[in-house]
Amino acid sequence: PGEEEHDKEGRVITAEFPSYFLVTAYVPNAGRGLVRLEYRQRWDAAFRSYLQGLAAQKPLILCGDLNVAHQEIDLKNPKGNKKNAGFTPEERAGFTTLLEAGFVDSFRHLYPDTPYAYTFWTYMMNARAKNVGWRLDYFLVSKDLLEGLCDSKIRSAALGSDHCPITLYVAA
Repeated sequence: PGEEEHDKEGRVITAEFPSYFLVTAYVPNAGRGLVRLEYRQRWDAAFRSYLQGLAAQKPLILCGDLNVAHQEIDLKNPKGNKKNAGFTPEERAGFTTLLEAGFVDSFRHLYPDTPYAYTFWTYMMNARAKNVGWRLDYFLVSKDLLEGLCDSKIRSAALGSDHCPITLYVAA
């Protein structure tokens, strides 16, 4: 997001189109034992600033593994994961701050109460077959794209990874 500390990890790709920006990101994981939580918080702030700068120029779509389950509905076992990477109060607050900065979680906007909608399952303990997962992958859109938002899908039947694809439909 424009800072050496973060850019050296190569986590963001930005494509500029005539009428919008498309940003894809692999957000840092806070790590086992939360060893990278402080770094993650710095990264979140820098990335938010970067996105706000782009969104001030034209509409923006952000997609990728944002490595956070924002709400309790976004993972199977919220109570047991409050101190684990991806569901700490700090990471969830960072995501809330990103939404407050003018971005919308397209899936939750369209499907606010849909449970068991996950995009990641650990390879351990047969988690995918049991649908013990997390929603870590998102399409966020700037508010000026909401009028054209048609659908946001989770392709959980697509196998081949511990994550599944997601799809966004936006009318031009």
